[in-house]
Amino acid sequence: MTVPAVTDRALAERHRYGDPEAFAEIYRTYEDMVFNLSLRLSGDPDRAADLTQEVFLRVYRHLEGFRGRSSLKTWIYRVAVNHCRSRLRRRVFRLEPFERTTDDRDPMAEVADSRRGPEELALAGDAERIVQRALGELPRSFREAVVLRDIEGLSYEEIAEVLGVRIGTVRSRIARGRRRLSDLLTEREER
Repeated sequence: MTVPAVTDRALAERHRYGDPEAFAEIYRTYEDMVFNLSLRLSGDPDRAADLTQEVFLRVYRHLEGFRGRSSLKTWIYRVAVNHCRSRLRRRVFRLEPFERTTDDRDPMAEVADSRRGPEELALAGDAERIVQRALGELPRSFREAVVLRDIEGLSYEEIAEVLGVRIGTVRSRIARGRRRLSDLLTEREER
């Protein structure tokens, strides 16, 4: 969901003046976006939930710094990416496929497509796990750019702003990331 810039600034102002509903509205609007990004970058639903809470704590504390030069969405993405970088850099990890939760739901599953049969859905789930493993093997800069573009759907300009790099760098990272991802998937297929 995209919130117009005027509303972005108005929400930030309301928060600045102590309106608790303003932050609640921001949280409701962007919670899924931040969780999905955290999940894609960390590969762990529990870790992603923790990262999401930490990101929103940072947003809450620093919202007064939002000046409306970008959209609130882009600003929150930048906070989330920077926080995930910082937290995930502290430990060496390899992304693994998303584990099923205790109630046997796939945390990355979309609403079931009634036109697809059980076999087709199972194959799609296997493919998603393979892609997630391959994403985990990409260098961080490529993974971030590919996730922001191909999964989160941000424009090149938004990605440049979120990552703090030039648009040419974004294009290069996406192209190189996609190429490396394709190579990794081809290698897995040949095994």
